[in-house]
Amino acid sequence: MTDATSDPDKIEAPTPDNALRAADAADGPMLAADGTPLKKSLNRALRAQKLRALLLIAPLLIFVLLTFIAPIVDMLFRSVENQIVSETLPRTTRALADFDAGTGEIPGEPVYEAAYYDIFLASERKEHTRLGSRLNYEQTGASSLFRRSGRGLDDIGEVYQDQFEDLDENWDEAEPWAEMMGSPEWLNAQRGWTEEDGAMPEFELREGVAEVLPKTAEFYEIFARFTQVEDEDSPLEEEPWSMVHTALYQDLAAGDVSGYDGPHAEMLQAADELVDSPDFETVSFTDGFEEVDEDWADPEIWNTIKMYAPPYTTGYFLNAVDMEKTVDGPQLRDEDERIYGLLFKRTMFMSMVITFSCIALGYPVAYLLSNLPARSANLLMILVLLPFWTSLLVRTSAWKVMLQQQGVINDVLVWLGLVADDSRLVMINNQFGTIVAMTHILLPFMILPMYSVMSTIPPSFVRAARSLGATNWTAFWRVYFPQSVPGIGAGSILVFILSIGYYITPEIVGGTTGTFISNRIAYHISSSLNWGLAAALGTILLVVVLVLYWAYDRIVGIDNVKLGG
Repeated sequence: MTDATSDPDKIEAPTPDNALRAADAADGPMLAADGTPLKKSLNRALRAQKLRALLLIAPLLIFVLLTFIAPIVDMLFRSVENQIVSETLPRTTRALADFDAGTGEIPGEPVYEAAYYDIFLASERKEHTRLGSRLNYEQTGASSLFRRSGRGLDDIGEVYQDQFEDLDENWDEAEPWAEMMGSPEWLNAQRGWTEEDGAMPEFELREGVAEVLPKTAEFYEIFARFTQVEDEDSPLEEEPWSMVHTALYQDLAAGDVSGYDGPHAEMLQAADELVDSPDFETVSFTDGFEEVDEDWADPEIWNTIKMYAPPYTTGYFLNAVDMEKTVDGPQLRDEDERIYGLLFKRTMFMSMVITFSCIALGYPVAYLLSNLPARSANLLMILVLLPFWTSLLVRTSAWKVMLQQQGVINDVLVWLGLVADDSRLVMINNQFGTIVAMTHILLPFMILPMYSVMSTIPPSFVRAARSLGATNWTAFWRVYFPQSVPGIGAGSILVFILSIGYYITPEIVGGTTGTFISNRIAYHISSSLNWGLAAALGTILLVVVLVLYWAYDRIVGIDNVKLGG
């Protein structure tokens, strides 16, 4: 009897190994049933499978992107966004580029000139108040300064406007201006326009007028298009802003219009002679600003404008950590102005206290529920869930009634003789009131995860430990408690994250010493409208939470957190 060989090459019948060897030796790739290369067919099937899986989760993915990722990205952007200064004061920020803010002196006349045109235009567009509100976050009084300036800068232009009108009444009319500055094609189109035609023909400058009167042409064009688009009026019927007269004076004082032969050449040349005469009254932009408000003679406002001229800023984050931007770099604020560091510390401390309070009160309840018969446990679980059926505002207001000095708890203590009537406890509008109210509100969020874990612990483990001689305490501490730790971890994360972002309850019962950083964020969003600072505070709070989550994962391990099973 011969021995069976194990060499596949010596076996005459076909084997899998021989089939693979033959496939490898064959010319060309292995083919699928439809004749396409097997590798290509498998890749196509895999892509189709992944696409089907992506389509299944697409609604959830879109929902998460729109409701979670997008708001966070928007918050991060708002915390550094600062385009309002450079967009509203483009000429001023460019003129301030060479201004040395550390000299303690005011900038030169070119800066005031640029500011005049920028603020005048911003006032017409109703943007100067928004800019003032933005700068008011950094320098108190900036908001009222820009409001007054928006109304007062007309005085500078009226100095020139009145003199031109005294020379020739046509300077007070809209049509001569339009004929001098507008192209013939636009004039004909504008004169023939009616409301039935829809939008007005867009204003076009006359050829060559920008070389003769550069500033006047620039600002008249802005005026004309603003009048057409924003006011929906015709430049043929609206006389120019006083700012345009100021620009005309500057052009006539700096250039020569004797060679101009366009419309109203004689009127323009007469105005040129008037400007050159010694009797013509002028006012410098620096003096004009000081007449509007003496704060424009303070270097601090110009320092603030220059510091916040870049489109992105760290100012919001510096304010969020009790610092400020100065000409010498970031510096800590005065001690009596540092509030955010205190609020962050208070938020962390009180959130920890609330979490440990919920653990201390919730663990016995979860233990009882998990060891009772199902009928009794379900009945008691209704009592745990009962607070969810009541409005958060009602529950918080109830604690305000109970904790106040004339409230139920103080009345009971006085009735029992534990507290004198004239020495009632102060339990509201402080940290104690916030901790009590929030512990009550967040306690179910601690009980439910612990109960779900405890209900999966087999009772036989504790009985086995007792049968081996362990005391009740030893059996609980060495056998039962370690298995319940994942539930404590899940409940702690849930309660801590919820408490760190609460603001309704601290706002109602916290007073001045029991509020969280979230209350300040809500204030800046709804009251002060300083959304940049609110975004910076929210970003810092998010980073703190992520760091604590990372630390928890390193110390405890997020894999040990369970919600049952």
